[in-house]
Amino acid sequence: MADGDGLGEAATAAASPPAPAPGLSPSLGWRERLRAGLAGTGASLWFVAGLGLLYALRVPLRLCENLAAGTSSLISGLIFIFEWWYFHKHGTSFIEQVSVSHLRPLMGGTESSISEPGSPSRNRESETSRQNLSECKVWRNPLNLFRGAEYRRYTWVTGKEPLTYYDMNLSAQDHQTFFTCDTDFLRPSDIVMQKAWRERNPPARIKAAYQALELNNDCATAYVLLAEEEATTIVDAERLFKQALKAGETIYRRSQQCQHQSPQHEAQLRRDTNVLVYIKRRLAMCARKLGRIREAVKIMRDLMKEFPPLTMLNIHENLLESLLELQAYADVQAVLAKYDDISLPKSAAICYTAALLKTRTVSDKFSPETASRRGLSTAEINAVEAIHRAVEFNPHVPKYLLEMKSLILPPEHILKRGDSEAIAYAFFHLQHWKRIEGALNLLQCTWEGTFRMIPYPLEKGHLFYPYPSCTETADRELLPTFHHVSVYPKKELPFFINFTAGLCSSTAMIALLTHQFPEIMGVFANAGLGLWPSQPEVVSVFEENTQGLK
Repeated sequence: MADGDGLGEAATAAASPPAPAPGLSPSLGWRERLRAGLAGTGASLWFVAGLGLLYALRVPLRLCENLAAGTSSLISGLIFIFEWWYFHKHGTSFIEQVSVSHLRPLMGGTESSISEPGSPSRNRESETSRQNLSECKVWRNPLNLFRGAEYRRYTWVTGKEPLTYYDMNLSAQDHQTFFTCDTDFLRPSDIVMQKAWRERNPPARIKAAYQALELNNDCATAYVLLAEEEATTIVDAERLFKQALKAGETIYRRSQQCQHQSPQHEAQLRRDTNVLVYIKRRLAMCARKLGRIREAVKIMRDLMKEFPPLTMLNIHENLLESLLELQAYADVQAVLAKYDDISLPKSAAICYTAALLKTRTVSDKFSPETASRRGLSTAEINAVEAIHRAVEFNPHVPKYLLEMKSLILPPEHILKRGDSEAIAYAFFHLQHWKRIEGALNLLQCTWEGTFRMIPYPLEKGHLFYPYPSCTETADRELLPTFHHVSVYPKKELPFFINFTAGLCSSTAMIALLTHQFPEIMGVFANAGLGLWPSQPEVVSVFEENTQGLK
């Protein structure tokens, strides 16, 4: 299986004893960082080796005389080889980029692109830029794992860092947004925790959390930090979250009584609400991981009823996964009926779960041979259309569901329609697809047909907006270096660049060999020309054909 490595390492990490040193140590995984650095400098090493070879052969090949005499074909070949390498690495033409960025402004090309502030073209450009920004927005992973109990155990076992610094920095910003407010100076424990969320060193954060508990034993955010980062098992994390819940409920009731006194108290109530919702959600995830799925479903449903404005936290995606584990497909359909709406943002969990439910009704009896003979039924057509819809939204997911790519631990943040979202979805939902007989078979037979409906995904979509072009860059920031990022659509080198580079390189090589070994190349040239008929023979054949026509 393709994902056996990733799931096997995760399972081994979950079953191993904890290491004595807490924290994500930067010293761990130095071999992987060194290997990644060497892989990134591979092209530079080859370039240096090529220069060294040319320097060593400069005397026998008389390169200085050749360059002094001037070999335009050699220079052209080198230019096109560099163009091929640049396009293969960056996905764009170096000559085109230089022309657009530097030469066009010097030649006055920007004047034609300047438009009035209220013109339709300027409005379209601003609308497109806003759309691109929203498409490349990074979201908090609703099913993110626990730092101490899962991510850190993986590091202890494999020596690999599953989280990038960019991802952890985004989490630190989220924590400061959710767990701090302007009234923190009123409570000394909150001042300490405000500094703790800004700390980059995990042991320093854990130490600050204990200092906050010494000042105030009911500091809920201190228990949250310890549960996330110090607890080495899910059981320990759940115990700390229960202590945080007890303290958080007390502070929340106190803030409710004072919310109308001033704007500062209203901000404090919002902060305490965020803390309470976060704690309950993590308790539900602990119950789900420990096998108490019905308890987890109840907590999630109560959260969605008690705090309906907090839909941005995507608690319904946690609920969908738990209901699928219970095989309560009617309840899953009810949740989808509410959240799979055209006015609400989509996600891979929503699109692929809708496809799974429609696939479930026909997958056990589906056969490609039978379908090719009699055609598809109405239910099968609906299932195939649902799969096409899901694949158009995120084309990276099928490779993980079909085990064509290995899985890794999902990051704490995801990019919708990107590889990071595909990993987060497949990591938790692969088991649900395997449980339904024939679901993966139907997916394998139909998912590639989506790309025939959208031949130019970056320019025009079918059911969704065109696929954003910024996903690869963002995913490389979110995913670890040892993971091979999935790219869509594939960057294919244009035939013109390949043909021109090959033609110029071969011409340069022939010119160099002719200059160095004129006698030998003359023999080859005469031998090659001898295969062609001479001019008198061509004329005689032409005259015979003309007389025959007369």
